[in-house]
Amino acid sequence: MTAYDAAAPAYEAAASAPYDAVVLAGGAARRLGGADKPGLSVGGRSLLDRVLTACEGAATTVVVGGRRPTARPVVWTREEPAGGGPLAALDAGLRRTSAPNVLVLSADLPFLTAPTVAALLAELRRTGGEGALCTDADGRDQPLVAVYRAEPLRRELTLLATEHGSLAGLPLRLLTRELDLARITADPLASFDCDTWEDLAAARARIRDDGGVLDEWITAVKDELGIELDVDTGVLLDLARDAAHGVARPAAPLTTFLVGYAAAKAGGEGRDVAEAARKAAALANRWAAETEAADGPKNDAG
Repeated sequence: MTAYDAAAPAYEAAASAPYDAVVLAGGAARRLGGADKPGLSVGGRSLLDRVLTACEGAATTVVVGGRRPTARPVVWTREEPAGGGPLAALDAGLRRTSAPNVLVLSADLPFLTAPTVAALLAELRRTGGEGALCTDADGRDQPLVAVYRAEPLRRELTLLATEHGSLAGLPLRLLTRELDLARITADPLASFDCDTWEDLAAARARIRDDGGVLDEWITAVKDELGIELDVDTGVLLDLARDAAHGVARPAAPLTTFLVGYAAAKAGGEGRDVAEAARKAAALANRWAAETEAADGPKNDAG
């Protein structure tokens, strides 16, 4: 199967099908020295928030891991025992869902997008199987970039728990090999995860260098300000160019526009403008800090 085509009606219909999401945000992050991996930022947004944006169509989103601020509301839970591994975490998250289909994601996927989620849902609907998962560029299955039918998932988890006495420490392959799964070849970056400091640096470099930096920045600003708005960046940039006789830093006028919009939505008072500007400035500082860290000596903070 080819990658998702956003214009295909079948995929659009699948994307609107009811589903819940379970995001696994625990783990020891040993290769990151025990850092809070879901909280690490790429493009000024935490890895967890980037994943939550991709699955914002979920009826219920359950995050399995320690509580933290998020860009949108989620349901929190923890696996038993703590640190019990992906199957134990998946079981804990699944217990808080009710939809017939469950999207299962890891919390460290900086380039996962809503079209990939839609592609998974469409393939599940098309094949009528028990799940659909992404494969990476090397053809390897990615069971934490996948959608499953809830009942077969519950069945197999129960059987594994009965057979082994516990789900703690069991590998995901024990689950996926028992399910009838379809596979899709989505965006090659959809399953890129950040397991090491080198992975994190590569992700940060990519969003600055791949020509999509402006879109990344505008998305980050909108998340930071809590606004939902489709921005025609071409029109706004043309307006800024005409008004300023050429804009050297196009992010500046766009950011100012979003700050104004957020302030107006909040009430339009002076304090609303100040608060929106403060949030955008803080985001800009984080963005700049990442750039400086990438251009200078590496350190333990990534």
